[in-house]
Amino acid sequence: MKIVDVDVWVVNLPLVNPFTSSFETKTGETRTVVRIRTDSGVEGWGETMWGRPVAAIVESLGKDLIGTSPFALESFHRRHHMVPFFHGYLGYAAIAAIDVACWDAMGKATGRPVTDLLGGRVRDEVPITALITRADAPGASGATLAGALAEHAVRVVEEGGFDAVKLKGTRDVRGDVAILRALRAALPEVNLRVDPNAAWSVPDSVRAGIALEELDLEYLEDPCSGIEGMSQVKAKVRIPLCTNMCVVRFEEFAPAMRLNAVDVIHGDVYKWGGIAATKALAAHCETFGLGMNLHSGGELGIATAAHLAVVASTPVLSRAIDSMYYLHADDIIEPLHLENGRLRTPEGPGLGVTVDEDKLRRFAAVNEREGDLTR
Repeated sequence: MKIVDVDVWVVNLPLVNPFTSSFETKTGETRTVVRIRTDSGVEGWGETMWGRPVAAIVESLGKDLIGTSPFALESFHRRHHMVPFFHGYLGYAAIAAIDVACWDAMGKATGRPVTDLLGGRVRDEVPITALITRADAPGASGATLAGALAEHAVRVVEEGGFDAVKLKGTRDVRGDVAILRALRAALPEVNLRVDPNAAWSVPDSVRAGIALEELDLEYLEDPCSGIEGMSQVKAKVRIPLCTNMCVVRFEEFAPAMRLNAVDVIHGDVYKWGGIAATKALAAHCETFGLGMNLHSGGELGIATAAHLAVVASTPVLSRAIDSMYYLHADDIIEPLHLENGRLRTPEGPGLGVTVDEDKLRRFAAVNEREGDLTR
């Protein structure tokens, strides 16, 4: 079985509500989608972060795929191991798009779900985190903001059945602490987290961390920047520290361990360069006694299905993962169903999802008109 064709699209899809973090507010998501076709009629679909810059790298890499087997992933990664060196996150994202498409094709060719190819299921359902941002309380500010967000979070948890809630933090450290106190008072039983995306200084992270210890947070994610900064915070704060920003390559794993900087690492198929890389990260985390979770970069259905396959086959991924999937207003597949705060891992061959090519073309046309919404 040889790959004979590679197609690439860039799509824009709207969010149901604006999504605010410490560095941006977005109303939609841009994703790059790839399809490989083989001489035996098997197709494989991949989807990855960001838009046209990534799509250009995918198109370049796709030329190298022609005439190769989707099963020859190790040699593909070896040939292109310098792509992330030159392109950074964009390179990892581009490689992951092709990687996932090949896994989908391998599953379809063998008649097995990707989960089975990764070792089989250890869980059928994957819990999802409810994501709360300041944009969820339009019109509220100052003294009314914390209460309004707590009321919103209660509605989200009751309607969606979520067991975990994550606040996207801001540069307003005191305000974030007040919001978290309101969230804990309103939701005493949920796993509660906060992620300022490294917007706090080390001193502010320490002060906020000590103030938040009584709230029994599951973890504090990237309060400040860098392995050194995280290490200083960890030495003074008893809340577990999680990162999706200071350990994002294997080269950063050993320094983080030496400085005792983190307790939980967020993996991501699309930021780490593929499914096998994410499984390797899981092995590292288990070896060193760390927790692991998955970051969300705005996955649509194809990418979400790949994340579900990884979680379903990886014991250490036992927490509610981050996922913006439920915040999208539409999808390019038949939408995955969220029930009781959980998504079921698709059971069909490959990723187990079918792309709606009419929607794919429609949302690609939106990107043509609007340009990329997210890098």
